[in-house]
Amino acid sequence: MHVFDYSFLDNGMLPAGLVNITTDIYSLRALSLSRKEQFSDVFTELVSIAKVQSVKSSNAIEGIVTTDERINEIVNGSSAPLNYSEQEIAGYRDALAEVHTGYVNMDFRQADILRFHAIMMNIAGYAYAGKYKEFDNDIIEEDKDGRRRVRFHPTSAADTPEEMEQLVLAYQEARDNANINQLLLIPCVILDFLCIHPFRDGNGRISRLLSLLLLYKNGFDAGKYISFEEQINNRKGNYYDALRQSSDGWHENQNDYSAFIMEFLTTLYMCYKELDKRFAVIGSRKVTKQARVEATVLNSLIPVSKSDICKILPDVSATTVEAVLGQMVRDGQIRKIGSGRGTRYIRTGV
Repeated sequence: MHVFDYSFLDNGMLPAGLVNITTDIYSLRALSLSRKEQFSDVFTELVSIAKVQSVKSSNAIEGIVTTDERINEIVNGSSAPLNYSEQEIAGYRDALAEVHTGYVNMDFRQADILRFHAIMMNIAGYAYAGKYKEFDNDIIEEDKDGRRRVRFHPTSAADTPEEMEQLVLAYQEARDNANINQLLLIPCVILDFLCIHPFRDGNGRISRLLSLLLLYKNGFDAGKYISFEEQINNRKGNYYDALRQSSDGWHENQNDYSAFIMEFLTTLYMCYKELDKRFAVIGSRKVTKQARVEATVLNSLIPVSKSDICKILPDVSATTVEAVLGQMVRDGQIRKIGSGRGTRYIRTGV
């Protein structure tokens, strides 16, 4: 049985890379907190956009997909799910809403973990919703030629309740240790949860909900405004490589958490960096959408397209972006490079 012990995080001996990225995250968090007070309307818009992206991406990682139009309709409650895939998508929507609205009163404890699973699986009508697995499960991977192999043997069904109890207690003990950085502790706990694999289905999605819960409770809420799940999906190959590396030797208590910690923190860092891009201009108390589009182009060292700007500023419509770019070209602030879909824009003089 795995021994859950996070005391190694208390020795102060951390790779320089982890120290650097942790410092950067704290700096970006401070910046976002100051901006939140000034630009609450922008943050409110970003929440609604991130919800859709989170529901879409967390399910897409597991191969549960539908059209963007249907995702929007399901997340915004304007349409009921039409099939099992959409029911699972709606389930994640509801569980994510629980995290967003109730994280203050929740914790990393078995009752809340089981409740998340019940909420996520109930709409689809699964009998095992909110229950630990009753049969052993293996994590299977498939290579490019379609050959399958067992990548990892998780905790047995018989041992799962006890290991979950030990995981929760170990986390609570480490959380109360003032010498342990919570940003380093959270990914270790998430990795251990994934190695236990306590549910018959939905373990990956629950792990992402728990990641958000623990991050929010520790004051790192970038995932509310920039989808944490989308960043994982964007780096899915790196994520699974890190998970594979850090789970090697887990049953023998010989695994190294470093790769997964770094990947987890990189994902969080990308959320904060993407959030920072939404505020390219912040010199005045009031930042208009026009000013943000202008600053995005003027502050870029390379030519950017209209679609690039829309990705950076998802709360600004394509029509507004196009109108601002046209005016900037006419005013001589920027110049246009290329034509058609290849059109890019760069500030004059570069």
